[in-house]
Amino acid sequence: MSDTESANAAEGTCNPSEATPSIEWLRDFMLRWQDAWNSHEVDRVLALMTEDVEYRDDSWHKPMRGHADVREFLDAIWRAMPDMTFEALSGPYVIPGEPRVAVHWRGRATLTGPLEPPGFAPTGRRWELDGADFYEYRDGRVCKVRSPYDVLSVSRQLGLLPPAG
Repeated sequence: MSDTESANAAEGTCNPSEATPSIEWLRDFMLRWQDAWNSHEVDRVLALMTEDVEYRDDSWHKPMRGHADVREFLDAIWRAMPDMTFEALSGPYVIPGEPRVAVHWRGRATLTGPLEPPGFAPTGRRWELDGADFYEYRDGRVCKVRSPYDVLSVSRQLGLLPPAG
């Protein structure tokens, strides 16, 4: 392994030799990504991810690795919130010289089914918030996703936690 490959591996990139996708390709990909998510068809979302995808979502109880973990996550959240939708608000913001981008989004849903894990009963309440996702690409698909957002706000909106104060 070269020094550059070692440095990139230490930084956690999916593929250090991957060329930066064009902004046109990224915009098209993000539209396909949003459409796949909003379709609630697991296989459409997974088709846009590498088999060895690494996915971290602040609402999930563990980091996901591979399609089986992501399928479990998607099945659970869509069973609990079958009206969940997302829209891109801005981006993609390209990381110069790298196959990485960030996207600012808004999501909304109603908790009408059980959320397993962690074991929350449906509340019938709705959440809405803005968040950001960070993506890395390899071979025309997502190989890494990081989705940090305010889970405390979502929990309060859904009535799972008391209001602030």
